[in-house]
Amino acid sequence: MKLSLVVPCYNEAENVAAFQEAVISAFEGCGYDYEIVFIDDGSKDATLHNLKKLYAAQKCPVKVVSFSRNFGKEAGLYAGLQHASGDYISLIDADLQQRPEIVRDMVKILDEQPAYDVVAAYQDRRNEGKVLSFFKKSFYRIINKLSDVTLQPDASDFRTFRRSVRDSILELGEYHRFSKGIFAWVGYETCFIPYTACERAAGKSKWNFWKLMEYAIEGIIGFSTAPLRLATVLGGVAGISAVLYLIWVILEKLIRGIDVPGYATIIVLILFFGSVQLFCIGIIGEYVGRIFEQSKDRPIYIAKEVLDYEEK
Repeated sequence: MKLSLVVPCYNEAENVAAFQEAVISAFEGCGYDYEIVFIDDGSKDATLHNLKKLYAAQKCPVKVVSFSRNFGKEAGLYAGLQHASGDYISLIDADLQQRPEIVRDMVKILDEQPAYDVVAAYQDRRNEGKVLSFFKKSFYRIINKLSDVTLQPDASDFRTFRRSVRDSILELGEYHRFSKGIFAWVGYETCFIPYTACERAAGKSKWNFWKLMEYAIEGIIGFSTAPLRLATVLGGVAGISAVLYLIWVILEKLIRGIDVPGYATIIVLILFFGSVQLFCIGIIGEYVGRIFEQSKDRPIYIAKEVLDYEEK
């Protein structure tokens, strides 16, 4: 098998059939074989039902992995990599914002330029508000300064890579996964190409501002210990500030003979140092929580059903 297209799906009942038709059209006459690995991430609509229909028809080789519940897109990508049998693996969304024709171009680059192991797409133009765009740019600036790895701004999970890259990624069995960081961490020579996202074929995006913020925090915590150092720095600054303020109050009392500041000052200081302490405890708690979940060694996902065209 030359190419495996890994397609995580969550409530994409209206898109999966159109996606398969787009793939068949894009790869017509390509001269090599390919398969589609659909991952149903615990969808609440008719996604699994429609995927089973595609599997039964087999207009092209189709595999379906169905989760027992919603485990998230990162788990879906991991499952897709495990079940992909191609020499090249492509990660692509089912909503047709990322076109299969671009995947064919990626495969061509890997064939013609053996020095590259990964071809990753980044959005050269985004149809989004200035506020969201500002936060995304800020995220990449922050994580690239804090982390030991460098993330390409606006690069998505939409990429095609060789099987050796897939094998390296599967060796990372961490429960909390951040694919952009994982790709950067495993390394390999990467060719970045621009693309423009199309409109969704149907349905609404599952991402919103708060989910993106949560994803960003996951990336920063997963690939940097700088927040822990920040807690140490804040504690040191707060301690030094307290000592300096104490010296200033004593000197003012000895030199000017005025009363020591009273109730209002004490309350402000208590609130300030209490806030710093809670902030630092919160940072530590985020890391400890992830250590706790990883230590339980639970599986990244549970597959309720696997439909493999090879077994069929």
